[in-house]
Amino acid sequence: MSSERVVVIGGGIGGLCACLELAHLGFDVTLLEKEQAVGGKIRQVAVGAPDDLGLVDSGPTVFTMRWVFEQLFEACGESFSSQVQTDPLTILARHTWGEQYLDLFADRQQSADAIAAFSSPAEAKAFLEFCTMAKKVYEVLEKPFIQSARPSMAGMMGSLGITKSMPLMAIGPFSDLWSSLGKYFKDPRLHQLFGRYATYCGSSPFLAPATLMLIAQVEMDGVWSVRGGMAEIPKAIARLAQSKGARIRTNASVHAIHQQHNRVESIELTDGERIPADYVVFNGDINVLRQGLIGASMRSAVSNSIPASRSLSAITWSMKVKTSGFPLVRHNVFFNRHYSREFSDIFEHKSYPNEPTVYVCAQDRSDSGAALEQKERLLCLVNAPAIGDHQVNQKEIDRCEQTAFTLLKQCGLELQESSHSTIRTSPTEFNRLFPGRGGALYGQATHGWMSSFQRSNALTQIENLFLAGGSVHPGPGVPMAALSGRQAVAALMARRNSIKR
Repeated sequence: MSSERVVVIGGGIGGLCACLELAHLGFDVTLLEKEQAVGGKIRQVAVGAPDDLGLVDSGPTVFTMRWVFEQLFEACGESFSSQVQTDPLTILARHTWGEQYLDLFADRQQSADAIAAFSSPAEAKAFLEFCTMAKKVYEVLEKPFIQSARPSMAGMMGSLGITKSMPLMAIGPFSDLWSSLGKYFKDPRLHQLFGRYATYCGSSPFLAPATLMLIAQVEMDGVWSVRGGMAEIPKAIARLAQSKGARIRTNASVHAIHQQHNRVESIELTDGERIPADYVVFNGDINVLRQGLIGASMRSAVSNSIPASRSLSAITWSMKVKTSGFPLVRHNVFFNRHYSREFSDIFEHKSYPNEPTVYVCAQDRSDSGAALEQKERLLCLVNAPAIGDHQVNQKEIDRCEQTAFTLLKQCGLELQESSHSTIRTSPTEFNRLFPGRGGALYGQATHGWMSSFQRSNALTQIENLFLAGGSVHPGPGVPMAALSGRQAVAALMARRNSIKR
């Protein structure tokens, strides 16, 4: 076992993946998590009567890019499938505008057939053309951008060459997603449906780059449900890291990072304990460092030259209730009618949307749509501005809630609530859980064609401090954060090896 000590700050998925790989490499690893359980944004909330509690996944609910975790576990001499039990979904999501619903399927042709019946054969043909382009964009960007440690536009285009970069030229790399989708879909409902992909990274489809259409390919490569909930993934990683010697400490809140001669020397907890460190991986929003929230000396650790707009936050309702009416599947989206207004409310006016889109994850439903329990575990979510560090406007939050649940009812979904059946989380609570950016759940918004290249990479201005998490490259989302953890390890090893030469 190496005597070199690594402290990982933050038990989100990026920090956990770094912790596991570093422990496997033989480092003396300690992970510090301020909450009672690891997982970060992958969290579960206990809801229901005292004698009928249910654990509701109340963060990310969609599991994609499984290969990221398979490669991590394989690199650590383990099998992901033996540690985490998953089931592939046939129906990716059910979408409704009130009068009827449209399912998208893992099978592309099945989705095309559904679109033809829902809209028209012409829109089905356009969908297949869109899928072909989305696949090309994903294949072009996977290695030179997603898996690259320090991507740049010039470097990426140089490595691709003229031929391989043609798909990017075809979609118009400087175009926004909404405009690009208009080349394919004439039915406003389909335009709206696929525009929603921008929200997967906390952004507006009217401002996000057209390259985000690659998310369509990510979903068609596979969406899984996780037996026991998404929290089983961080639990499995933590368990495996501990088996390799890592120490994982929960309820361990960091007060400050102390440095000397441009190197971190120790981590101070809020109770005064100091933990020496040879290397540190910081897995949290980089604004925590920029704002000096864990030590004034950390303000200059990350460049602050490029101001970035905050990504979406959310209002969520974790529920255990009886449902009736609308035929729920696992993932359901209830659309409003005035989509552009939702994003102008949030990003321009910094206000809760007057007409929110509502996402409902029915966690006791399978592809068949049959409920497994009489009372179902639901996560309902609407997009919200990241204003959790502002004064709470309870009246506006209540108004948004009323509008959201009115939409569900208008679409036929009846929920039998009670006083103990629902726990609401607003940007204020998200700001407490994930400080630094007002409750933004995806770091900076991906707005403008250069935004993806403006995220910090794993390196900092401090020699032995490295970054992981959704606020750094390659971006937000469970698999992306996992990749950031691995990239932090690669950067640490490169720095370590260069010093030891």
